[in-house]
Amino acid sequence: MHEKHLYEYAVIRVVPKVEREEFINIGLLLFCKRQRYLRIEYHIVPEKIQSICAEFDINQLKENVESFVKIGQGKKDGGPIGAFEISERFRWLTAVKSSSIQTSRPHSGFSSDLDATFEKLYTELVL
Repeated sequence: MHEKHLYEYAVIRVVPKVEREEFINIGLLLFCKRQRYLRIEYHIVPEKIQSICAEFDINQLKENVESFVKIGQGKKDGGPIGAFEISERFRWLTAVKSSSIQTSRPHSGFSSDLDATFEKLYTELVL
């Protein structure tokens, strides 16, 4: 029997007009402290976003989400937050924000295969 690991995940959302509080799911973060695992992926569909806000800058969104990913992955160009420990990076990324890139509240579960769990959640919640 495979060992099950406690994980947390949050959905990455774009909020084209923050004052309207409408959002579109564009990505997923999955974190497991015990396995030192933090995976982030995203998929932007410009037509969906621009159906809510025609003038929304998709190129700026892509740059901002890439920064988000670099922080999560602990890359050197992720700035000072990218140098935090993995759990601190996850907490920073999932903190409540009033910007156009937000996350859902973290949810938890148990998994014996974190990559398979990520793929399942990503397909269900993002694609």
